[in-house]
Amino acid sequence: MKSAHILRKYVPTEWGGTETAMQHLATGLSNREVKSIVFCPEPQGVANGSPSPNPQTDAPDPLTAAGCELRRYRACMPVWGLSKAKRQQVLSLGGNLHSFDLAGKLTREPNLEVIHSHVTGRLGGIARTIARRRNIPFVLTIHGGALDLSEQVRQSLQTPSRRTLEWGRIFGWWWGARHVLSDADLVITCNVNEADLIKERYPGLRVITHAHGIDFTKFQEDHRALARAAFPQIIGRQMLLCVARIDVVKNQSWLVTQMAEITKKHPEALLVLAGAATNQTYRETLHQTIKAAGLENAVLLTGGLPPGDPRLLGLLQEARAMILPSKAEPFGLVILEAWAAGAPVLATNTSGARSLIEDGKNGWLFDLENPETFHAKLDRTLADRELATSLTTAATKRVREKYDANKLAGEIKDFYAQLIADRHPKVAPQSPEGA
Repeated sequence: MKSAHILRKYVPTEWGGTETAMQHLATGLSNREVKSIVFCPEPQGVANGSPSPNPQTDAPDPLTAAGCELRRYRACMPVWGLSKAKRQQVLSLGGNLHSFDLAGKLTREPNLEVIHSHVTGRLGGIARTIARRRNIPFVLTIHGGALDLSEQVRQSLQTPSRRTLEWGRIFGWWWGARHVLSDADLVITCNVNEADLIKERYPGLRVITHAHGIDFTKFQEDHRALARAAFPQIIGRQMLLCVARIDVVKNQSWLVTQMAEITKKHPEALLVLAGAATNQTYRETLHQTIKAAGLENAVLLTGGLPPGDPRLLGLLQEARAMILPSKAEPFGLVILEAWAAGAPVLATNTSGARSLIEDGKNGWLFDLENPETFHAKLDRTLADRELATSLTTAATKRVREKYDANKLAGEIKDFYAQLIADRHPKVAPQSPEGA
């Protein structure tokens, strides 16, 4: 079986949850003799001045190592008059790109049996249209949220109308971008809330909730020494870890503002922010906030770490708590990674975190508008080692039982096979005349 996967962005130095999910899926599919062809923008980044850095040329490509073949296409943000800062913000959250050569590449790719898009908008519309023309199933996975988005995140994704001209709308119409959801043969969501919202809007559409998974075995080797060697500031400290791209939606600034209160009760606390900066303006503001509050010795930014980097695994294993203060989180793959590494998790009460965390049983949920409850739960986690151990024991058990990436990839292959069979049923042989 041969499947095509469409990504809106693929820059290994800006690795995130979608890339991790694609890596695990491709590995699992490869183990089941499914070839994954990944179509992604060219490595020099997006056209029109978008600040997407080149991937590291001296490091092995993670998706290629997972068994994928990469097909690069040219992409652009089809908007005139958009500032550089706003363009970067839109792109980092899910910009609606266009490509003039993706359709041709998908059309010419031989022996495709499934087209699986991991993006909506114009690129998803291209994938949808070519799948229809080739008469093969079209599968759509919702990673960052389609309908399950807060109003603040929704507004940040919108292109400003004043002093800009979105010349790509005609191409969105041509490729059926508005019908990507409704015309999919199968829509895969990461949480129940997203699935319910899609089913309500599109009755009769085939929608399933299917979690991402992880390779649990990668977290069992002890990498703490490597983390301490790379980041000696963590030695002897109560390390609080946040693993996420540096971005407004991931909301690290809220966590930084809580550090003044945290350090009063826990003087040895150190907040470590591990992730690449996909929003440079936000990163600069974050640094200014840290400096203004005098928290230079209480907050450490590691920068981006490659996927599967032993230093990152060591940070997860060393953490006294992993904190996810996101404004929106459709799933939260890093929660599973923290659990596999044995770190207690505190996360905002988003739909993705709710699908994983049972408050007080395997982790903690908190509301951004009520920081007092966050502090109370963090205090309990840091003060009560027995409680922290009980939380992580329950969480680790759940990861082992429900979120094995290889098993979940096998289920995706089964979905592919069923869709192919539904579209191309075998014709029963006719009985000889007179039999």
